[in-house]
Amino acid sequence: MRPEEDIRILPQDETDRRFATTLARGLAVLRAFRASDDGLGNAEISERTGIPKSTVSRLTFTLQSLGYLNHARRHDRYRPGPALLALGNVATSSISFVELAGPIMQRVADETGTMSLLLVRDDKKLLILKTWRPRGISSLWLEIGHRLPFNGTSSGHALLAAMPEDVFEKTVANVAGAGGLTPERALEIRRDAWGQLITQGFSITDPDQYYAANIHAVARPFHSRDLSEPVVFTCGAMPEALSIERMRQEVGPKLNEAVGELERIMGQGSAMTMRG
Repeated sequence: MRPEEDIRILPQDETDRRFATTLARGLAVLRAFRASDDGLGNAEISERTGIPKSTVSRLTFTLQSLGYLNHARRHDRYRPGPALLALGNVATSSISFVELAGPIMQRVADETGTMSLLLVRDDKKLLILKTWRPRGISSLWLEIGHRLPFNGTSSGHALLAAMPEDVFEKTVANVAGAGGLTPERALEIRRDAWGQLITQGFSITDPDQYYAANIHAVARPFHSRDLSEPVVFTCGAMPEALSIERMRQEVGPKLNEAVGELERIMGQGSAMTMRG
């Protein structure tokens, strides 16, 4: 298994005197876990993060001592602990739109037969934070915690378009060309997706540019007043169930309407009016 580029610490970060490298490495250990994992050993964590195994051993021991990791059944493998669960619940509760979005996005999933997603920027990639599957219909297999690239996804393109200028520049610098997201490509994506958002309220990436050929998706950003940068809501399905025409004529407008409803409930403006 190759190291995960999205959770590795950039060398330029460690040269900043304000940057706490030990803290960053501890957080990288926590971010190495995926929902599908049946626990991780120190060697696997080291491989995913790029952190030396000896350092990982000290970090996992400390995180276990504090309750952020535990040995549930197999003492050679770590799993997220109760302190991490509590921290996640506090974060979710403090961001009011997540709970409000649930019934709205479940309705969109059921009406369109697509999988609805909430994604956030996670350093060099996007992280799936919530999923809503259509009831009674098989859908895409994407799990909470899965990461997607910015380049070649409707979600990534929409988020790049809606980001404030400083966040956009930082994101492009962090990605540093990975996945083909050069500064020139990022600006091209930003202009194209922004034009779509302004004219139709949602963004669709050309399937010829997709990083995965078996996914079609439409995306719409949302900028909560609780956060300093936008997130993105997405509806996706297999190409045979979600054609470009259907995205443009049905699913995209429904997604745009749903996110607009959430904005009205929150008493705030559109993400398209909040870009700095």
